[in-house]
Amino acid sequence: MNATLRGIVYVSVWVVIWGTISSLMDWMLLVGEVYESGTAGQAITFIAYGAATVVLATRFSDRFLAASDETAADKE
Repeated sequence: MNATLRGIVYVSVWVVIWGTISSLMDWMLLVGEVYESGTAGQAITFIAYGAATVVLATRFSDRFLAASDETAADKE
């Protein structure tokens, strides 16, 4: 798999992870009546989980994306 495609897949997977986890947490907070739909609390939930996802994706990127660099070097 080339580096560009690998990067697109990597980012796409993290977007799905962010969306799934933040939506589940949002649902739990809505059901628990911690806040109502459309309020600042809901926005903060998605922003906070988005920030956490960016941090995790950045930290794990070397493990996933470096593998393509090693593979390309092996082929040469």
